[in-house]
Amino acid sequence: MQRTKKWYDYVPHPAVMLFGILTLAAIMSYLIPAGQYERVTENGITMVKPGSFQYIEATPVSLFDLFRALPKGFKTAVDIVFIVLASGIMFGFLEHSKAVENAVGTLVRKLGLQRRYLIVVVMTFLFGSLGVFVGYENNIAMIPIAAVLSLAIGGDLMLAAGISVAAVTVGFGLSPINPYTIGTGQKIAQLPLFSGAWLRSILCFSGLAMLAWYNVRYFKKIRLDPDRSLATGLDTEGLGLSLPVEDYRLRAKDWLVLGVFLSGIAILLYGVFVHHWFISDLAALFCMLALAIGFIDRLKGSEFGSIALKSVSVVAPGAFMVGYASAIKEVLEMGHINDTIAHYLSGLLTDLPLYASAIGMTMVQSAMNFLIPSGSGQALATLPVLVPVGDVLGLTRQTTILAFQIGDGLTNLINPALGGLIAMLGMCRVPFDRWLRFILPLTAMVILMAVLGVVFGVMIGYQ
Repeated sequence: MQRTKKWYDYVPHPAVMLFGILTLAAIMSYLIPAGQYERVTENGITMVKPGSFQYIEATPVSLFDLFRALPKGFKTAVDIVFIVLASGIMFGFLEHSKAVENAVGTLVRKLGLQRRYLIVVVMTFLFGSLGVFVGYENNIAMIPIAAVLSLAIGGDLMLAAGISVAAVTVGFGLSPINPYTIGTGQKIAQLPLFSGAWLRSILCFSGLAMLAWYNVRYFKKIRLDPDRSLATGLDTEGLGLSLPVEDYRLRAKDWLVLGVFLSGIAILLYGVFVHHWFISDLAALFCMLALAIGFIDRLKGSEFGSIALKSVSVVAPGAFMVGYASAIKEVLEMGHINDTIAHYLSGLLTDLPLYASAIGMTMVQSAMNFLIPSGSGQALATLPVLVPVGDVLGLTRQTTILAFQIGDGLTNLINPALGGLIAMLGMCRVPFDRWLRFILPLTAMVILMAVLGVVFGVMIGYQ
């Protein structure tokens, strides 16, 4: 008897999906009038000027321009592309040294497999905290550690993605102190930096708690019936434990490698918070760590080369998808329809009742996130327009910023145009179509919870 096809059977490969979005963006340039806002620069930050939208001469994207957007997208995303490669190389040297495997095996031996569900909860909050405090792409190098741990406690690669990728995304998306979204947004709205953090902290903790429950639920389900695993057939070479758990011990070399790695993470945090390091700085640090770990592991020159190239081959698909996804923004900018779409969507809010307008503002930002995946970029493109709209509607500016953060942050869980998400899934070796099957129910639940938070903000006049 032939199985009835489910919705996820129709989800195309991410490469095909992104090309479809690229093609749709090019077609939209023929259907949507070209337009633009006037930009102004204040304190070195360029943003749109409210009320300055005007239509301009159409610039439809030709077939040649559509393909020309691909190399332009890679050029735009080169920093993220390289940090994916650098992260993969660093983890390749960590993997070869066996330090991570021995550390995870020792941890599981000491805690005991009977505490496996507690490990899932703790690790979900740990990776969520990395999203809250460290950032998004900054955490790419940490993702494979979750894969090793998940397999060690009897989970699969999808559970690893739930523990790490989902947690970093939720933590970053709802972070009360996110400098890219909240910092930029509150500066535009002329609010004290990170003010109103109490409500965002509640939503962030609630979102991570919901995700921890969801991960444990999935773990229990696949332990009872392994056939229900969404990671069946995925490549786990080099990620699983090669010895029985009781045989694991940390050697002196392992302590030295882990000490260098953790020192590197400490330097990363210092650089990000004190010297405002960006992605290229972190990629350079990961390359230095890879070299140091190789020396500790006493590798020969030929081994350095072979491990580096093998590691690149593992993460290359994710790095490719990052640049590929960035081409969408290039097509929209070629057609000059980004601003027109923002103008239309903001106009839809003006006739809505107060509560509906707050929810509608969240939905508008969710839609824009698929066109402008960058949080700070979206803030600079939409908030100068939506903040005055919120003032007219009677929304506090704090509520407008909250609606923006939720719309931008939580749809990142399912956004194929977000290079960081695709890269992290690549580090976990999880295809995007399977990821959607896993994460869509959780995404709906977390968004509903967060939207209720926006409604509550309207009720109390959130300031």
